[in-house]
Amino acid sequence: MKREQKTARVGELADLLKSNDTFFLFDYNKMTVAQSVALRKTLRKQGSLLKVVKNRLALRALKAEFPDDLKAAFRKPTALACTAADPILLAKALKDFAVRNKVLVMKGGVVQGRYFPAERFEEITKLGSREALLSKFGFMMAHPLTKLLRTLQAPLVKTGLLLSQLKDKKTAIGLTTIEKEI
Repeated sequence: MKREQKTARVGELADLLKSNDTFFLFDYNKMTVAQSVALRKTLRKQGSLLKVVKNRLALRALKAEFPDDLKAAFRKPTALACTAADPILLAKALKDFAVRNKVLVMKGGVVQGRYFPAERFEEITKLGSREALLSKFGFMMAHPLTKLLRTLQAPLVKTGLLLSQLKDKKTAIGLTTIEKEI
């Protein structure tokens, strides 16, 4: 590969890493071509991308903002799966593929700008989708307010029930006195 081609590839890879805030690195050493094509199709359907990278070129493309631990992951054959969409969806797709085919070995990754070592990959796959996490957060924020409103409404409801019972009692007493007079 000539120097101009290498420079162009480094630029492309740097743009790819800049435009996608989530990517995972894995060793694809024992993956067959058919498995690679299947993984690419699966990732493409969800808006992700799979790229096999040359380690030296990838190291040049990485900026100083990425930790040294991530740079250490660029040893042996390395593939890069990246997305600008839901990072949890990408992690789950990679895990499903790894479980089915037993060929992927995770090396680490960056999820929305934060480095995660390979050991924490399982934690990422156990998370719910972004929408599910946001809905849980919204529920947790609204629940104390709902309890406060119910607590504030309780005396008013009880007062209303007491007045209703008093009215019913007076109506019942009023009917019995009218019946006695007749």
